[in-house]
Amino acid sequence: MNCSKPCGFPPTDCPGPQSESAGKSDSCQGCPNQEACATAPKGPDPDLVAIAERMATVKHKILILSGKGGVGKSTFSAQLSFALASLDFQVGLLDIDICGPSIPKMLGLEGQDIHQSNLGWSPIYVESNLGVMSVGFMLPNPDEAVIWRGPRKNGLIKQFLKDVHWGELDFLVVDAPPGTSDEHISIVQFLQATGIDGAIIVTTPQQVSLIDVRKEVSFCKKVGVEVLGVVENMSGLSQPLTDFKFMKAGEHGEQVDVTKAVLDCMREKAPELLELVAFTEVFDSSAGGAAEMCQEMGVPFLGKVPLDPQLCKAAEEGRSCFEGQSCRVSAPVLRGMIEKLLKVKEWNQDELQHAENGRV
Repeated sequence: MNCSKPCGFPPTDCPGPQSESAGKSDSCQGCPNQEACATAPKGPDPDLVAIAERMATVKHKILILSGKGGVGKSTFSAQLSFALASLDFQVGLLDIDICGPSIPKMLGLEGQDIHQSNLGWSPIYVESNLGVMSVGFMLPNPDEAVIWRGPRKNGLIKQFLKDVHWGELDFLVVDAPPGTSDEHISIVQFLQATGIDGAIIVTTPQQVSLIDVRKEVSFCKKVGVEVLGVVENMSGLSQPLTDFKFMKAGEHGEQVDVTKAVLDCMREKAPELLELVAFTEVFDSSAGGAAEMCQEMGVPFLGKVPLDPQLCKAAEEGRSCFEGQSCRVSAPVLRGMIEKLLKVKEWNQDELQHAENGRV
């Protein structure tokens, strides 16, 4: 992790915190971390050996990133994990969003506690092949704010990696907080020696989100993490016409629900309309959205996930969107993205066999 000047940009000749000249070279002058670097212990971090040993049983590690909060990153992480588990993979989901741990709710695990054995901390299991770890399991009160500085956050991430007994995993999905801050630098640094397969970046279509996603792509390129693809989430509100409520203005401007009358009219006059899915853009994508950005930056575009109220409901209820038919607008799109990723990456033959034979 490089030190940084007060302006926030790391000096190009920063010696790095592990260097013998850390905090002492000319380039360190004026850096707010100068004293910390000068007095910090030097040499390799012994915990990295313990992390490497733990991660030796994990075949693939995928980071889920976003430039901004509120774009559906954790929802995507949760549904990706559900999907991989339903394909009979052994899956771990690690939530390193220390200040906003929403994964326990999205997996239906609120109120669960972490247990410890002689092998280490045990993940909380949704199913026998889907384990979860989050700071959310450690809070005495779910409404309590986590007010931690960087070093303490980084210490917990390190502890999750070296002390959690994941066992044999096909995939470890890491749900990171938005942005490119301490947590991101730490997870890359801690996992670098064991190999990170890459990152999936989640965005919404409008420029105000894509501006920050460009920074996320830049971060990945700088730290040597492959961008597996970009997902454009909330790409237009899409749901069956029969799921809409129809309203009209009343005599005094109030909203009057006329849904039943409209649906009855459709059934009588045009029943074929009842099979339609309605779509409208929510965010401005006139600049080309994530697909255009991916082309400009030379990274893969995985596709668009519509803003599906049923997917939102599944996340709120902590369940997989692939169970049943309620998420019939979004589930097929997510399934296609995941199967495409498995095939394009050509992860080992056993896994490809799972992808071909299994059903989400």
